[in-house]
Amino acid sequence: MNRREGILCYVLTVCVLMGALIAKAAESRNGNWTIQRADKAGEVELALMVHRHGGNSNHESTVRTSELKGLDLSKAGKQDVHFTIARDAGRFECEGYVNDAEGAGLFHFFEEPGYTQQMKSLGFSDIDSDKQFSMAMMDVSAAFAKEMKAEKLSDLDTEKLIAFRIFNVNAAFVEALRKEGLAATDSDKLVAFRIHGVSPEMVRALHQSGYSPDEDKLVAMRIHGATPDWIEQLKKDGYDKVDLDELIAFRIHGVSPEFIEKMQALGYKHPDPEQLVAMRIHGVTPEFVTNLRSRGMKDLSIEQLVNLRIHRID
Repeated sequence: MNRREGILCYVLTVCVLMGALIAKAAESRNGNWTIQRADKAGEVELALMVHRHGGNSNHESTVRTSELKGLDLSKAGKQDVHFTIARDAGRFECEGYVNDAEGAGLFHFFEEPGYTQQMKSLGFSDIDSDKQFSMAMMDVSAAFAKEMKAEKLSDLDTEKLIAFRIFNVNAAFVEALRKEGLAATDSDKLVAFRIHGVSPEMVRALHQSGYSPDEDKLVAMRIHGATPDWIEQLKKDGYDKVDLDELIAFRIHGVSPEFIEKMQALGYKHPDPEQLVAMRIHGVTPEFVTNLRSRGMKDLSIEQLVNLRIHRID
């Protein structure tokens, strides 16, 4: 080989290597990982973190140690580690250190080439590189997609699958809600249930108390804190079977068992729900009533008290 051929061969080799590096950079993403001990044996708390597009993404989950291929947590002391987390959407190649079963390090993510086509065959399309990375982070597997599709949910798409994994909406949750009499077919409402804490146990408790709230009303109750336990407290003060809209109004305006009991102690034994709300809206407090009585204004009705506050008479 002459000098010119040698140079040409060198240039071609460099080009090939550069092309390989560019391809690898295009298909991989970098981030950080941490693991901590979990309460249950054979599990750890795994966090995957990445900085991209000017923001941070952080996903924490409990995983089985068997999912961390190549990692031995039985060894005591500090050790350098390299392990793999393989998921349908891609794999995380992790390196770093572990000290007594807890540690941290860096990961490189590599997409699974056949994932998008597999998901498309299930009816979930428009999966770009960012979505595929998110679906790997959240472990949106083909099996999970099939499981949720079998529940016959409305508006189920790729974004909802990701949201389901973030907020722990799964088939068991859907079936438990349906067992309590809910339709549980709206994907958005299922996510809202998880965000706000609507549970099958809550639905069951309300049914046992004689209520039949729809799904929107359940979310509103949780947003404002009208829980079954709080409703039971109201019952002890004589407020049984209060309309759900009035219960929500109670929470919005601050009608509490404590407020009711203080007003009862002042002689207002059982104001109507509308009166209780009116008192709270206009600032009729036990302290206000006590102050009026100290000035000789006794035996005032609730309507009179409210009118005094409306006209700013303290």
